[in-house]
Amino acid sequence: MNQPNPVLSARQLTRRFRNTTTVNNVSFDIHPGQIVALVGPNGAGKTTTVKMCSTLLAPTSGTITVCGIDATQRRRQARQHISIILGGETGFYQHASVKDNLLFFADVAGVPSRSRRSRVKDALAQVRLTDRMFDPVGELSRGMKQRLHIARGLLSRPQVLLFDEPTNGLDPEISVEIRALIRELATDGAGVLLTSHLLTEVAELSDTIHVLIDGRIIVTGGVADIAERAGITAVTSFTTPLGTEPRLREFLATLTRYDSIAHVTCVRMAAHHAGLISWCGAPTDVSALADAVGLTVTDVMTRKPNLEESYLALVGQS
Repeated sequence: MNQPNPVLSARQLTRRFRNTTTVNNVSFDIHPGQIVALVGPNGAGKTTTVKMCSTLLAPTSGTITVCGIDATQRRRQARQHISIILGGETGFYQHASVKDNLLFFADVAGVPSRSRRSRVKDALAQVRLTDRMFDPVGELSRGMKQRLHIARGLLSRPQVLLFDEPTNGLDPEISVEIRALIRELATDGAGVLLTSHLLTEVAELSDTIHVLIDGRIIVTGGVADIAERAGITAVTSFTTPLGTEPRLREFLATLTRYDSIAHVTCVRMAAHHAGLISWCGAPTDVSALADAVGLTVTDVMTRKPNLEESYLALVGQS
């Protein structure tokens, strides 16, 4: 079956600020119902890329096509199909009701007057805030305000949603709600571009991940692709009891002699030491290595690397 046309297509995007190239030759597509994530260290170019995709910032070179519209040449028309959702405590009139706030922003977004009330009603239903529509925004919880930001972004019925750190600063249970809502919006057909420093969130939500380093996409795919690019084949976690530091140091020194080990971390916790070995070759029997130096290791588990472990290994090589 043929894949539908992308709702957003970026081709060879480059952005320079004076003598600094912030984004360098970046290309990707977002299709209807797809969640695409940009991850990378601070200064990698994620925010600049999102701003270019939202038409808030013009690229120095390259093209952005939104729903078949050249967004670099026809920004206003392209913008009708895009919403950027930033979140946070501000952005609304705190003493006005939820409904009145959205009616105002529907007007700002250019929603026809005859459609505004129905659009507000539909948006509130999508984010499950219908029962709070007459409450002042200032009385909403932080999680509800985040949902209200999403409702505001849905008023123009965009086909592309840009989420920048959508759960930043939210409690874990509220973050779960917001992630479920983002997945729901994608299931309903929106194309989503996501940036987040929470790599567990990225792994849970994303269909495709682009890793940006120094303004370039250096790998695209899923967790397995990023692990492969980082050269990490597996990770082994273990714990050792407190009071065994001399043997632990000897054990860690032994591990450095293995070419199949890419990286080792070990931290002191309240009741034990916790270690993690990242393998770049075939894993070795960690318990046997520990026994050889008289160290007791427990909770030994070897598994595939997760996104955070793969990403950190990749960034550490750059």
